[in-house]
Amino acid sequence: MKPWLCDILACPIDKYYPLELYIFSFETTEDEFKKIISVYEERDITRIRAENIIEIQEEKGTIFVKDDIVIEKSSVDDYLNLIISSIEEVENLHDKSKLELSKRCFSIIREEIKNKIVNFTGIDEFEKIETIFPELYFLNKIKTETEIKTGLLFCVECKRWYPIIETIPQILPDEYRNENAEIEFLKTNKDLLDSTFFKQNLKPYNI
Repeated sequence: MKPWLCDILACPIDKYYPLELYIFSFETTEDEFKKIISVYEERDITRIRAENIIEIQEEKGTIFVKDDIVIEKSSVDDYLNLIISSIEEVENLHDKSKLELSKRCFSIIREEIKNKIVNFTGIDEFEKIETIFPELYFLNKIKTETEIKTGLLFCVECKRWYPIIETIPQILPDEYRNENAEIEFLKTNKDLLDSTFFKQNLKPYNI
């Protein structure tokens, strides 16, 4: 599962949004996170531009932007608002994996990139937009190219949880869920969750 999915996923039972995401493990390796961080820190605009992740074009004096997060061409104002919304979703993410660099990446998004994007000005000039290319590149890479192997999605409203198994979120109605398998999933990963998590009225199963 890509972290980007949390930008759009809601609980299928009560339609509550956003869901909390608990990450237990990644398919993405520590080296792959390291490469993303390196490009961000080097701030090589030419290299980032060559990957063609962020596309900018001007039509009748108005600048439009799109990327792998905001896939529809949008005015800069609308684009940045959607990007900020995507950044804010990271606050609902809890990285319980063994990877140190994944945690660093989410910290960079929360602390550095959010501040830079929120305070960005100069929306009417190509050159100024390119000054935040490293931030946009980094956010796109982490959100749309990293892969969560195992984890859990949690609705704080109805207290339902949904496992992520082999990269696939298992978001099913209660009647189609496998009680034995899912209880075993909770038992296997219980040490990655705070004990207070299990004191809630978890649905459909608890341990």
